[in-house]
Amino acid sequence: MESHQSDLRAEVGSQEKALEIQKDYRQSGLKAEELSMLDYAVKLTLSPSAMREEDVEMLRRNGFTDEQIVDAVHCIGYFNFINRVLDGLGVDPEPFMRYSHG
Repeated sequence: MESHQSDLRAEVGSQEKALEIQKDYRQSGLKAEELSMLDYAVKLTLSPSAMREEDVEMLRRNGFTDEQIVDAVHCIGYFNFINRVLDGLGVDPEPFMRYSHG
């Protein structure tokens, strides 16, 4: 998240809201559909073998189209992949990519 903090800030409109989301997105006042996608991303990232059709159905119930879901899976998967590649090679983020939470 550190390297994309400015993107998050631009998307949500303020530094304060971005920090709230980073701290605990579930308590940050996001819409139900936003929470559902973030929950999906967390599950796919942390427990990919636990993913079920019900997870996709939950996104559909929250208004996401199949095309949007496929796009999200590609994006989540890509970020997980590239982070594993960089971690596997021992690559640290550039200093400008670090975000100070203090």
